[in-house]
Amino acid sequence: MKFTDIFIHRPVLASVVSLLILLLGLRSIALLEVRQYPETRNTVVTVTTSYSGAGSDLVQGFITTPLQQAIAEANGIDFLTSTSSQGQSTIEAHMELNYDSNAAVAEIQAKVASQRNVLPADANDPVIESQTGDSTALMYIAFYSDTMPVPGITDFLTRVIQPKVQALPGVAKARIFGKPYALRIWLDPRRMAALDVTADEVADTLRANNYLAGVGRTKDKYVSINLTANTDIASEADFRKLVIKTGDETLVRLEDIAEVELDAQEYDTAAWYKGVPASFIAVEQAPGANPLSVARAVRDILPELRGQLPSDLKLVLPYDASEFIEDSITEVYTTIIEAVLIVLLVIYLCLGSVRAAIIPAVTVPLSLIGAAFIMLLLGYSLNLLTLLSMVLAIGLVVDDAIIVVENIHRHIEEGRTRIEASLMGARELAVPIIAMTTTLVAVYAPIGFMGGLVGTLFTEFAFTLAGAVVVSGIVALTLSPMLCSRVLKPAGGGGRFEHLVEKIFDNLARGYKSLLARSLQTVSVTVVFAIAVLVSIWFMFITSQNELAPTEDQGIIFFQGTAPQTATFDYLETYSREMQERMEKLPSYHETFMIIGRGGNTVFGGYKMANFTQREESQFETIGPLQGTLSQVAGFQTAAFPRPSLPGSSGGLPVQFVIVTGAPFEELDQKASELLGAALGSGSFIFLQKSVNYDRPVTRIVVDRDRAGDLGISMRDVGKNIARMLGGGEVNRFSLEGRSYKVIPQVDRKFRLDTDMLKNYYLRAGNGKLVPMANLVTFENYIEPSKRTQFQQLNAITIAGVMAPGVTLGDGIGVLEKLAADILPNEYGVDYIGASRQFKQQGSALILTFFLSLMVIYLVLAAQFESWRDPAIILVSVPMSIAGAMAFITTGFASVNIYTQVGLITLIGVVAKNGILIVEFANKQQIEKGMSRLDAVLEAASIRLRPIFMTTVALIVAMVPLLTAAGPGAVSRFHIGLTIASGLGIGTLFTLFVLPAFYVLLARDHSAMSKAVEESPVES
Repeated sequence: MKFTDIFIHRPVLASVVSLLILLLGLRSIALLEVRQYPETRNTVVTVTTSYSGAGSDLVQGFITTPLQQAIAEANGIDFLTSTSSQGQSTIEAHMELNYDSNAAVAEIQAKVASQRNVLPADANDPVIESQTGDSTALMYIAFYSDTMPVPGITDFLTRVIQPKVQALPGVAKARIFGKPYALRIWLDPRRMAALDVTADEVADTLRANNYLAGVGRTKDKYVSINLTANTDIASEADFRKLVIKTGDETLVRLEDIAEVELDAQEYDTAAWYKGVPASFIAVEQAPGANPLSVARAVRDILPELRGQLPSDLKLVLPYDASEFIEDSITEVYTTIIEAVLIVLLVIYLCLGSVRAAIIPAVTVPLSLIGAAFIMLLLGYSLNLLTLLSMVLAIGLVVDDAIIVVENIHRHIEEGRTRIEASLMGARELAVPIIAMTTTLVAVYAPIGFMGGLVGTLFTEFAFTLAGAVVVSGIVALTLSPMLCSRVLKPAGGGGRFEHLVEKIFDNLARGYKSLLARSLQTVSVTVVFAIAVLVSIWFMFITSQNELAPTEDQGIIFFQGTAPQTATFDYLETYSREMQERMEKLPSYHETFMIIGRGGNTVFGGYKMANFTQREESQFETIGPLQGTLSQVAGFQTAAFPRPSLPGSSGGLPVQFVIVTGAPFEELDQKASELLGAALGSGSFIFLQKSVNYDRPVTRIVVDRDRAGDLGISMRDVGKNIARMLGGGEVNRFSLEGRSYKVIPQVDRKFRLDTDMLKNYYLRAGNGKLVPMANLVTFENYIEPSKRTQFQQLNAITIAGVMAPGVTLGDGIGVLEKLAADILPNEYGVDYIGASRQFKQQGSALILTFFLSLMVIYLVLAAQFESWRDPAIILVSVPMSIAGAMAFITTGFASVNIYTQVGLITLIGVVAKNGILIVEFANKQQIEKGMSRLDAVLEAASIRLRPIFMTTVALIVAMVPLLTAAGPGAVSRFHIGLTIASGLGIGTLFTLFVLPAFYVLLARDHSAMSKAVEESPVES
């Protein structure tokens, strides 16, 4: 008794196996998390050190260099970047994908602490932050008002709203973009000179008289009383009355030399919602948290937050990344349902019998549901890639059921009873089904051993699909034969439509057998054709466009504008207002948000479109007009770019090409400018800019050291007083209603309009008299880099940009690499950041996996067929299908990306299944009936034509919902659907003629071998 006979004779057992699969699968679906992509953890640790008033060269030499040398020693760093600008050092350690974020922070914290004694005494302590996940927050909540000032809004958010959002499960940070309050002390240098006060004396007085004292407590034998002292200052009025100087029976109070007010901590940044000043809360999800659950929790709390707002404060949610995720997943669910219905309809049309179609109708959903149990065991989630694998699985899992039904139906038509036909048909197909199942699993196995982003993403895709195929194999060997023995009609019992279908397929098989017989008379022609197709694949591949992943319509376009280095906040605000007005005139405009001045002379924002179902224009149709509109704003160099389609990018423009060298910045800037000009002239980019420009005007204050020495003034006195006048650094903090705020003395703006005004600032000489700075200093003007950036501790300039329409990321990077090889000297190198780095690291990862999958499947087939020849014959069909898919890719219908590459890997297993059916049956014909190779393959190909045709058509029509997809995530689904449908359709057509030719040419003569065995004497 064969294994499959058990389930035919014991239908209850077969039903129990399938029902267990169903129950486990349904329970697993309820337990699986739903997210956009498989969980990835890309951590960026940022070390920020402020040194108010210090120039970029001083910041780089005394802060950035020692810190990044120490940080570079930490483990797990992919690359290190640093930026030294006026008054601030920022170092970013980008960790390797999925590196433990806690370990990264702990080690980098220790490295930074080891350098604290090396840093300048006046520099603030380094602040270490880590971010794991997308560089763009999951959600941005905007708060704006017509009457409340932004500092008031920010303070309300800090006290009331932020704690509630921060406490939600899965929220890592609720970061506020606004203007916190600070006590601003606007110094008047003229009044200070008249009243004999210096800036440093003001700062010393503030430190001495705004003092937080922990005085302790009293304690007698039975009673202890806690003590406090009012040594600190807690109100504007008390600050105004603070005594700065005494003498000649007069008191110089702070209000005599300065204006004191509670106002914004800084004035160089702003956040806007639809052009209205606002404060934002950026919600960042915790590592490993489900973005959909986090977003749902935030949305649920919004009504409560609205109820707590003052009457004149409004709340809106201008950006919610989870909307695209949910819409994308809903679209995939719809695609799965459509594909199942289409496949079942095609099966009915090919079998002509409702009863016969019932069997695949049961096994397809059973296999998909059963795969959920395997997903749960492996710790996977329901995400765009696992759901996409389910769509592909529909066309694959139906194959086994089709083959079983068709083979048993054929035996019934030959006159056998349903039980006999089921027993015989299942026995014949047990080995091929096991072979086809293991073949598909073997194809995807190498993806599970990949590292990096592609491996992380597609491991779940591959093993989910393999799991569905394994379940379908089990169902095909247990449930399908049993159902056939009970459901199919006896011979001659079919209806008119079924007989018509039978007649059509009989005629098709005869016609095909006749054509195949003629083609096998000239095997050499077919072989030459196959070789030509194989060679053409390479030429089609190198002429195809390359990118990591296609751009999706996510309904939001980011824009980033850069102003001249001399631009003030008023400049940024003026041209941002013009930008806002122009964007509002575009037909696709829905809402915008902007963050102005955060990062220097830049503006960053998002152009939000309406929901996909509520707009006519797509993101791709809008980005061109938006770029044209933004380019008309003369005050900025502005680029519009889409949100990255894949997780793990560090953000920014799509192209980020880093030039590194040990040469000085001035020389580096010249070479970068030369490369930038050549790249713009190539026509491959609509926007390019350098991250650093050697155009920041700087005035050096040159102190006459001899004169200062004569007057008893030290360089420390000069530096501290000027920094206190102009730097805007905090002196200390004061308490207000349970929160602390910075105390910032600084010369009022009207007294620091230009460098000549500095001459009227006064310093105290050694004899106690005030001396004007005009007696001590002169000024020198020069040009320096806008900022000093380094990559892997080398001087670096990044060329960032956006490709022209029709130019993919791979093409754009290729242009820059070619130009860099011609322009840059040998001591220069290149590297990549953001999406460009993802492409360079991961873009070709699946190519190697493709060839590895070929090798694995060859070895698996060799073991199953106990032959080195048969697997080679079966895999002859693979180049045919790859060429069919590449024909559409190279002509521009798609690009070579991770989705099309996974589609090509899928084709290996799918097309190999057709080859297995022909080769296995042909071998059996030789062995059992003594046929020649030619006759055997003719018979096998004609008999197996119908199941090959049905399985091919079933998978192709399963791709129809992908090919006609619209809405979120449609582009990626189209690319993989096109690859599989075109490759399978064209490849199968070629395979039906090429594979038999190679079988005749290469296959073993099994009939001769069986005769030799029969004639050989038996040893006793």
